[in-house]
Amino acid sequence: MEAKPGQAFEALSDAVLAIAAERSVESILQRLVEAARELVDAEYAALGVPDGQGGFAQFLTAGMSDELIESLGPLPRTHGLLGAMLEAAEPYRIDDIQRDPRFRGWWPSRHPDMRSFLGVPIVARGGIVGAFYLTDKLGTASFSPEDQELIETFAAHAAVAIQNARLYERSRELNIVEERNRLARELHDSVTQRLFALRLTGEAATNLLEHDPAAAQAQLVRLHELTGEAIEELRAVILALRPATLEFEGLAATLAKHVDLLRRAYGQEIALELNGEPELPVAAATEVLRIAQEALQNALRHSGAERLSVRLETGDGHVVLSVTDEGAGFDSDAPAVRARRLGLTSMEERARDLGGTLEIHSDPGEGTTVRLEVPA
Repeated sequence: MEAKPGQAFEALSDAVLAIAAERSVESILQRLVEAARELVDAEYAALGVPDGQGGFAQFLTAGMSDELIESLGPLPRTHGLLGAMLEAAEPYRIDDIQRDPRFRGWWPSRHPDMRSFLGVPIVARGGIVGAFYLTDKLGTASFSPEDQELIETFAAHAAVAIQNARLYERSRELNIVEERNRLARELHDSVTQRLFALRLTGEAATNLLEHDPAAAQAQLVRLHELTGEAIEELRAVILALRPATLEFEGLAATLAKHVDLLRRAYGQEIALELNGEPELPVAAATEVLRIAQEALQNALRHSGAERLSVRLETGDGHVVLSVTDEGAGFDSDAPAVRARRLGLTSMEERARDLGGTLEIHSDPGEGTTVRLEVPA
C-alpha cells in the first residue's frame, strides 16, 4: 500500500533527524541504507561507495541476514547497473532488473532473486559519492514515481550527511595528530631535564666510587630520589593530558582507557564497572572525568589500598560515579586535611558547577568512597 505524501515526508524527516545524530561514516551509511529501505517498502537495499578503482570502498546492505551476506563472498565490482548508478546523476527505475541488458557480471548462486529495481545516485558538490540500490517493492510489482522522488530527496540529504561525517573523521584524525605532537613536546620539555640529571648523578657516583665511597653513596641516594621524581613527573605528564578521545568515544570509553593507563602505570588492581553511556555534553563529561581522575589519583597516592573500584552508571535521569578504596581512610572534615591534600574542595566545586552533589565517606582505617551524582 502506497504511503500518502505527508506520511512519506514525515518518515523522511524522522530518518534525516536520526542520521544527524550519527558521527562515523560507517554508522551514517548503515543508517542511510536502512532508512532508504523503510521509506519505500523495499525488501532489499544497498548503498555503495566507489573506491575509484573499479570496486566499492564500502557496500552496505539492509534486508539480508549476516549469514547470507557472508555466503555471497567478496564485495561486488562497480559493473552493470551497480556501476551505471555511479556514472550519471540520473536515477533509474525498472519493473524487472533482469530484463535490463546491463544485468550481468556479479551474481552469486545464493544471491536472492530480484525483480523490481530503483537506483538513485548520491550526488555531492564534488560529484557522485555513492548510490542507493533498492529492489523488490513489497506488495506491488514495481516502485512508483513517488518512491523515486522520495529517494531522490533522501539522497540529497544523504550526500550532506556523508560529507559531514567524512569531515568529522578527518578533523578527528587531525586532533589525534595534534595530541601526539603535544605529548611529544610535553615529554621532551619536562622529562628530558630529569633524565639528564640522572645521567650526571650516575656518572658522578661512578667517578667517586674508588677514592670517596661515602660521597659515592650520597650520589647513589640522590640518584634514587631523582629516579622517583622522574617517574612521578612522567606519570603526571601523561595523566594531565586532555582526554582527546572524550569527544569522539564518550565518557565511559575514555574512563575505561584512563583506568587501564593507571593499572599499567601503578601496577594497581582497579575494578571497573560501566553501566550505560551517560548522555552529557562534552564539557560536563569532561568535568565528571576530572573528578574521577582526582579521586583515583588520591586513592593511589594516599590510601595504601591493594584494590580500588570505579563504577559509572546512568539511570533515572542521573549519572552516578563512585570511586572506592579499602585503604587508610581519613577525616574528611578535618580542616588540615583539606588544606594539605586531596583536592576535595575542587571536586566539590566541579560538582556544584554541574548541578550535582559530591559525597565523600571516609574514616581512618575504614577506606574511602567518593560518590558524584549529576543530572543526565
